[in-house]
Amino acid sequence: MTEINTVVIPIDFSSNMDKVVDFGLSIADTFRAKVHFLHVVDDFKGYDMMLVHPSFKSMTNDLQQEANERMTQVVADYNKRENSVIGHVAVGYAADEIIAYAKKINADMIIIGTHGNKGFERILLGSTANQVVKNASCPVLVFNPFT
Repeated sequence: MTEINTVVIPIDFSSNMDKVVDFGLSIADTFRAKVHFLHVVDDFKGYDMMLVHPSFKSMTNDLQQEANERMTQVVADYNKRENSVIGHVAVGYAADEIIAYAKKINADMIIIGTHGNKGFERILLGSTANQVVKNASCPVLVFNPFT
């Protein structure tokens, strides 16, 4: 069996985050793996800049600062377990940042939640989890917190 020493759990601070985190931690604890929480702030670079207001750069900085503060709190809340967790905030396209971070820290697994989008909504918005599954260099476990 492959050893799992390091796990990345992308988090989005949504109302379903706790379900994804609890599930991810239970898997990580089974292997006594080190856990990295990762939150990605969208930098809007993939959008038509004619449609993006110049204040979005400032807004991205504000969102990153807020995300860092929230990540500090999440890490403090979950560091009460046997194996500590590490928090990281990145700026960019979520799927790319998750894949790059997992590669950077040599993660053995990514445990990612879905948003539950279906049909047209999924086609329109795409799926971060789907992109991570297709492109990650380590195993990806997808968890649906809506079931």
